Amino acid sequence: GCCGTMMSCSSAPITNRNQVLFYPESVINSQAAKNYANFKKKAKLSEDKETLKLIVDIGSKMEIAIKAYFANKKIEDPTKDYNWEYILVDDDKTLNAWCMPGGKIAVYTGILKATKNKDGLANLMGHEIAHAVAKHSVERQSAALALNVGTTVADIFLGGVISKTRNTVGQNTGVDLLQIGIFNPFSRTQETEADYLGLAFCSMTGYNLYEGIEFWKRMKEFNKGKEPPQFLSTHPSSENRISQIRSWIPTI
Repeated sequence: GCCGTMMSCSSAPITNRNQVLFYPESVINSQAAKNYANFKKKAKLSEDKETLKLIVDIGSKMEIAIKAYFANKKIEDPTKDYNWEYILVDDDKTLNAWCMPGGKIAVYTGILKATKNKDGLANLMGHEIAHAVAKHSVERQSAALALNVGTTVADIFLGGVISKTRNTVGQNTGVDLLQIGIFNPFSRTQETEADYLGLAFCSMTGYNLYEGIEFWKRMKEFNKGKEPPQFLSTHPSSENRISQIRSWIPTI
C-alpha cells in the first residue's frame, strides 16, 4: 500500500529500501546550491591542484558510471538534474568530507591522511556521492516534517504528554528520545546504505574496494577514544562498518 497524495513512495537506488519522499527535492537542491556557493566564498580552499584534480577525476568517473548503471537497468536516473561540484578545503585538523543534496561535495585536507591513496579517496567519495544519489537529505527533511506534524497531532490528543516526557527525559539524561528512537537509527541506516552504495560505485569505476576497509581502519585509529557508543551515534561504529564492508565486497 502506498502513501496519500502528499507523499511519494519510492525506493532507494540499488538497495531498494522503501523511502518516503514528499519534501520537494528541487527546493532542497536549490537551497543546497546556495549554501554551497556561500560556503565556497567563506571557506579557505586548498592550493593543492593535483589532489583537487584527482577528486574531480574520481567524481566524474562515478557520475558517468552511475548514469550508465541506471540507463542499463532502464531505471530513471536519480542524478539526472544534479550539477556535481567538488572542492578541497584547506583544513588539516578536520577529518571530514560531506555531500550536499544535488551533488555538491567538499573534501577536507585533514582526511587525506586517512584516505592515503587514490583508492582510499575513491572509497570516501563513493560514500559521499551515495548520500546524494540515495537522496538521504530529502528523506530526512520529509521525516522531520512528518515527525513534527505527527508528534504535534499526537501531543494534542495526549495533552502534551510526549513533549513533557521528552523534555523530562532530556533534562534528566541529556538524551533526546526521538534522536535515539528515530533519527539516529534512521541516520545509521543511511550511513550503512551509503557504505554499500559507495562500494558499488567504486566497483563500477574500477577502484580497489579493500582500500575502503583500510581507510575506515585508519579513521578508527584517528578517532581512538573519541567514538561515542554506537546506539547514541549517527554513524555505525567503525568495528561494525569494517566487518560489514568486508562481508559485502564479494557480493558487490
